[in-house]
Parts: sequence; C-alpha cells; structure tokens
Amino acid sequence: MSAIPDPIPSPDTPPTGPRHVAIIMDGNGRWATQRGRPRLFGHHAGAKRVREIVEACPDFGVEYLTIFAFSTENWKRTQAEVAGLMSLFRRYITKETRHLRERGVRVRFIGDRVRLDAKLISLMNELEEATAHNSTVNLTIAINYGGRDEVARATHRLAQDVASGKLDPDSVDEETLPRYLDTCVLPDPDLVIRTSGEARISNFLLWQSAYSEYEFIDTLWPDFTRAEFGELCASYGGRDRRFGAVKA
Repeated sequence: MSAIPDPIPSPDTPPTGPRHVAIIMDGNGRWATQRGRPRLFGHHAGAKRVREIVEACPDFGVEYLTIFAFSTENWKRTQAEVAGLMSLFRRYITKETRHLRERGVRVRFIGDRVRLDAKLISLMNELEEATAHNSTVNLTIAINYGGRDEVARATHRLAQDVASGKLDPDSVDEETLPRYLDTCVLPDPDLVIRTSGEARISNFLLWQSAYSEYEFIDTLWPDFTRAEFGELCASYGGRDRRFGAVKA
C-alpha cells in the first residue's frame, strides 16, 4: 500500500498559501472543562499553542498572523477569569519577549488600551519597541478589541480631521477609513480561521475581512497543531478568489 502523501508543503516549496492569516482562538475553556480543570488552565494551554503556530508561519509562507486574544465583549466574563487572563497576558509578554525577538517576530497590539491596566500597557509598549525591527513574522495580538469598536474609533478620528480641515469630506471614500483603523499598516487577512466548531465571526476584523476566506473547524484551540495549520494554508492555495468578478 502506498503511503498517503503529506499535504503540508515543505519549507522549500514556493508558498501558494495565504500571506495573512487571522485566527479566532476559541475553545480554551471547553478544552479545560473536558479535562475537569478550571477554565484558566485551558487559557494557559492555549497560550503555549500560540508559540507553535507563530514558529510555523515561515514554513507556510505566512508573513502576517493576527490572533484574537481578548474581545471587548469578554469583560462580561467572571471577574476571576478576566483577572486571570490579564495576568496571563502579562506573563506571556514577560516570558516570550526574548524568544520572539530572537525568532525575528515583530509584535503589534490592536484594540482599545484605555481599559487595560498600566502594567500591561507598559509591557505591550515595551514588546512592540523590542521587536520593531523584526520582519520574519508580523504577529498582531488583538486585546480589548472589537470590530465595531474599532470602526467607531476610526470614524471618530476621521471626523476630527474633517472638522479641523485636515481632511476634505468630499475626498472620503472606501480607501480612506482603513487609514484610521488599528490595522492601518497591515494587509487585509487572506484567511480567517475559527477553532472550536462555532461558525460566527464574533466582531473580529469586520472591515478587513470583507473578502477573506473562512475556515470554521471543530478543533479546540489548545489542540490546534502545526500540521492542521499547514493543511488549512495548503487548502487556501487551491481556492479560486475572484473578489466579485467572474472568470473570462
């Protein structure tokens, strides 16, 4: 019997997959509950999974990876879980800064930082500065992020520029607003992946993902492997993306 060929492209294969992948990392709590452990145990397991996926990006031609770490709606969770997540973010940044810098990963954060504590904001700023000259992988972490909130904040800044005379209102078109979004320096995502079997976008990158391809998979985030990531990137390479046009 012949062996089943590996669907994951080797690092020497010219990349045909997505340049920018965005991931809704869902299922940490359920993963922990299935094991009789508290939800924060699942979040810690999920944080470890991030490193593996970031390291895999260059092998699959992924230059940009954006991950949804904490949404504007996640404040509705219990105080204990929210506090635990904020502590996890601080610990992740402290522990991973050296590794990310050495691996050539540039880190950016998107979202509204106003509600975050001063220590976390300081660590975020330090990590962005420490990795500012890296370019192997561009990792964007969405914390206290919501797509509607982002568009509202961007529109507010745009309106201020119109009111102050910096921007001609007659010049505003669909190319204008993206310059005010948190992601203004990033390309739009080619592929959005959501783990855990839920089939919704949960207010994530609403403007940017207008023409993204989506993959909703059953795997819980802590079980999401490099191999599955590679398979999804390879599958993307076979899609016919017409952006509203038709084949000649």
